[in-house]
Amino acid sequence: MTETSLHMPQRTDPRTFAVKAMAMMGQLVVPLVIAGATIFDKAGDRGKLVYALPFVLMVIAINFALAYMRWLRLTYEVRDSDIKVESGLLSRSARSVPYERIQDVSLEQKFLPRLFGLTEVKFETGAGGGEDLKLSFLSEEEGERLRQLVRARRDGAEVVLPEHGEIEEAPDSLLFAMGPQRVLVFGLFEFSLAVVAAVAGAAQQFDYLLPFEWWDVRKWYTALSGPGHWLFELGVLAQGIAILLALGSLLLVGTVTGLARTALREWGFRLERGEKGLRRRRGLMTRTDVVMPLHRVQALRLGTGILRRRFGWHSLKVVSLASDSGSTNHDAVPFGRLEEIAPVVAETGFTLPSAEVEWHPSAQAYRFDRAMLGAAALGLVAIGNLVFGHWPIALGAALIGFVWIPLHEYLRWRFDRYAIDAKQLYSRHGWLAPSLSIASRVKLQSVEIVRGPLARLRGYADLHFGLAGGRLRMRGVPLEQARRIRAGVLDSIAGTDFSELSVPA
Repeated sequence: MTETSLHMPQRTDPRTFAVKAMAMMGQLVVPLVIAGATIFDKAGDRGKLVYALPFVLMVIAINFALAYMRWLRLTYEVRDSDIKVESGLLSRSARSVPYERIQDVSLEQKFLPRLFGLTEVKFETGAGGGEDLKLSFLSEEEGERLRQLVRARRDGAEVVLPEHGEIEEAPDSLLFAMGPQRVLVFGLFEFSLAVVAAVAGAAQQFDYLLPFEWWDVRKWYTALSGPGHWLFELGVLAQGIAILLALGSLLLVGTVTGLARTALREWGFRLERGEKGLRRRRGLMTRTDVVMPLHRVQALRLGTGILRRRFGWHSLKVVSLASDSGSTNHDAVPFGRLEEIAPVVAETGFTLPSAEVEWHPSAQAYRFDRAMLGAAALGLVAIGNLVFGHWPIALGAALIGFVWIPLHEYLRWRFDRYAIDAKQLYSRHGWLAPSLSIASRVKLQSVEIVRGPLARLRGYADLHFGLAGGRLRMRGVPLEQARRIRAGVLDSIAGTDFSELSVPA
């Protein structure tokens, strides 16, 4: 891409059609095998499966030809005010996206394109879903050059493209990185039973393969009384050991799944301070390269987990106007210590709460009302099930309604806090896995006091803050305190001349 070619329609990298054809073949393998086996099984001649080879070769040739024609018919044009993409083999479509609509440009490399040195360029418009514009695929160098060019056009800056080589920019400074050891430790805390749930779901779908219901314990007992009768002859202790072994197997599956998912997502994680903002690169099979412009950062979310908080591990997410794989929360520090997170927070222009910040709990009446409403609802469920003889369900509902919910609301009253200082709002909630939201008073768009019938009667309210790209709420705030917070935030917004604010690079 040079200055002379900017206003001319261009095609993506020629290797694109081969990558897409190979990806499509991966989806056609199973249908082709099933179709061939079915056809020859009906013909009663399994030995002639070799005659399916010409048919398979014809499908492969057609697939590559269609991929080539689609590549040939897709062009993009970088114009003065927008970027235009035309595509379609039989039905043509053209789409133009103005630069001012583009919030960010990110690069993504899935496994197969990465083998060919190709990358997918995503133009994020903030609309989400299928509204974002994509170019698949460009070479790594060309993708980076296009990203730099579109950002410069969006910001109204001049950019000079050299005939060869990359656009020069200031070197990035490293803020946070995770090596293989840190990723491994992170994976141990990402325990997941998603695979177990998937296996259980598949077992339920294919329960017709068994001569009895999958979840019928008595039938399993009868089945094991044959070859597995020795297990029951060993007594209750041996059966308990078998149960522990089964639970250990589930624990092992969940741990391995968590490790695999974390390694695939976070491998080679690097967060750097670049010329345009925070640049994050990560991924083993799919490599992503995302830049989070600092002037688009609206809030921060600091979180932890039930176990990881005991070991001092936390995560930091950036609430941004741009989207990140369907989410407005960018992972800035997925797994780090507070002393590692603090420099990243400082780069965003926010600050962690100081020791002088005055924290306030929610109103006692608010927590009491929530506990009573929850207990009353589950009390009715318990009474109804008790009348119809479902005493296990009735007992469970009673325990949750009269023990767990009151205890949970009491602990939330003990640990949930909110605060406000001269520049920021803080909202901390959760007692098992606490999280902290930090928002700038200036960047909030609105403040709403919400009161239901019970809240009006009892003298408290919820505060809903208009936060671009996210949501911030304070629940159960005493009414007078809620009015003071609203007045302070509105004064901060009204007293700021946004045209004079300096925009970080």
